Amino acid sequence: MAHDAIRFSVIESALGCLLVAATGRGVCNVRVGSDPDALEAGLRAEFPFAPIVRDDAALADWAQALRCIAEGRAPGREIPLDVPASRFRRRVFEALCAIPRGQTRTYAQIARAVGRPAGARAVGQACARNPVALVVPCHRVVPATGGVGGYRWGSERKRALLAREAGGSREPAADYRSAAAPR
Repeated sequence: MAHDAIRFSVIESALGCLLVAATGRGVCNVRVGSDPDALEAGLRAEFPFAPIVRDDAALADWAQALRCIAEGRAPGREIPLDVPASRFRRRVFEALCAIPRGQTRTYAQIARAVGRPAGARAVGQACARNPVALVVPCHRVVPATGGVGGYRWGSERKRALLAREAGGSREPAADYRSAAAPR
C-alpha cells in the first residue's frame, strides 16, 4: 500500500455506522450515518485522487476510540489528526477541543475565544466543514437562541451525543494543537 493511501474502516457505534479514515500521519476523516456504502462513497468523493483502501485491522484502535466518543466517553487514547487547516480554523478547532465533555458553548462564545468577536458565522462554517467529527467536537457548539442547532450528521445524533456526554467525564476532548498544522 502506498504511503499516501487513505485507509478506512467502518464500525457500528451508538450513533450508527461510523467511518474512520487515516493517512500515515493520522485521522483525516470521520463520518457517521446509517449506510456504510454511502459513507465509503462520500469518502471517495471527498478524496477523488487518493488511493483508498479498507483496512479494519490497522484502524481498529482508532475505531474503538471513536466508538467510545460516540458513547459519550473519553477515547482512552490520543488520536493524531491529519487535517489541513487555516490559522483561523485551527484556532476554532483548538477552542472546540478545549470544551469539556458534557458542556457546550455558543458560536459567539467560540468566536470571542478565538479573537473574532463578530465571527460567529465563520465559527459555524468551520464547524460545518469539520472533517473529523467526534475527534474535534463541533457537536458541543450550540446556537445562543437555544436548542442543539444543526449538525452535519443530523441533529438527533447531536442531541443523543450531547446527552451521553452530559452523563460522563468532564475532561477536554483532545489537544488539537499537537495534532494538525496549518497548510
